[in-house]
Amino acid sequence: MSTSEQSESSPPPAVPLQHLPDDPDDGKPPESAPISSASRLSPVQRLLGSTGVLVLGWCLNWPWLGVVGTLLLTTIASRTLVPIGRQWLQQSLAPNARNVVLAWIAAIAALAGLLKYSGALLATDRWLDRVAWDEFGSWADWVGAFGQIAIAVLAVYVAWRQYVISRDLTIQQNLITQQQTIDSYFQGISDLALSDEGLLEDWPQERVFAEGRTAAILSSVDARGKAKVLRFLSQSKLLTPLRRDGHLGRPILDGRGGYAEDREGGVRVVDLGVMLAGSDLAGSDLRWVELSEANAVRANLRGCDLYRANLSRSVLFEACLADANLRSARLFYGRLEDATPRSRALLPDYHSGEFTGAVVENADFTGAQGLSEEQRYYCCAWCGERSRATVPGGCEGVPNRLGR
Repeated sequence: MSTSEQSESSPPPAVPLQHLPDDPDDGKPPESAPISSASRLSPVQRLLGSTGVLVLGWCLNWPWLGVVGTLLLTTIASRTLVPIGRQWLQQSLAPNARNVVLAWIAAIAALAGLLKYSGALLATDRWLDRVAWDEFGSWADWVGAFGQIAIAVLAVYVAWRQYVISRDLTIQQNLITQQQTIDSYFQGISDLALSDEGLLEDWPQERVFAEGRTAAILSSVDARGKAKVLRFLSQSKLLTPLRRDGHLGRPILDGRGGYAEDREGGVRVVDLGVMLAGSDLAGSDLRWVELSEANAVRANLRGCDLYRANLSRSVLFEACLADANLRSARLFYGRLEDATPRSRALLPDYHSGEFTGAVVENADFTGAQGLSEEQRYYCCAWCGERSRATVPGGCEGVPNRLGR
């Protein structure tokens, strides 16, 4: 038999088996890592044991035992509370907030140290030693009087807050009621001026009723309500002079889906007349609103947005247009050189511009915005000497065509 065959047939050498304990309980940890009995105690048991040591030393009047119990209790409580407190701070406070809290603690500690080492606390102690404390008994009356005053002030504050809340609720309720009134007016005017087919059908008596309703609503709402009514009437073409047929006076369609406009001889569904005289429209949104031929004498239009509003032939005598936006607003028709304010006796000429302009005598244009050169020239020429100083940009070189 060859050597290779002998090596394959011979069994492998026996490996000595390690000694395994017959019972698991016979196994013991190595001597290098002993397990102390204290490590097997739960945190609650440690706290109770330390507290017992402290109480025992207290009861037996053994200071050394009390000190040991105090140190043990402090150590165990700190090991339990410090991680919990750190976790709570990290979850409850952002890094910036933690920095602020630490800064306040440091500031308080610094203030305490400053008072301590600057002698302020010592001076306060000396002053307190000199105080006649028996005289402080009479201070109770002063404290009682101060308490009564504080209660009275608190009652006044509560009453004032109730007034403010009641006022706000009243204002909100008034706004809701006003909006409901305006919505009812819109519906009433629509039902009055429209036919069943949705066409404009305004007979003379219906126009009178529409003007009466409009006058009533404009006199009972605030500036925002007035602006809503004017925007509705303007966008609905109820303030625009419409061309009428020569028989029944019905409005004529312009062939482009709307009604034909006729500045010279047209009839408006609602003629504002003197409804805006002396009215307060300050700060209102009146963009693209048709106000031609409206009598707004002494009206307050301060801060109004009159972008592209039609003010031709309107009466703005002594009206306040301070801080108003007059950008692209129409003050007249025709050419600037021929444009003149409206006249009671003479008819307007919308080609040349005669008697098509607004009456701006004694109007206040202080801080008016968006005035073009044509608008500035017209206002300076026809507002009078009293108002020329209020026109933005000045009126130098513009003649006073009003003559007064």
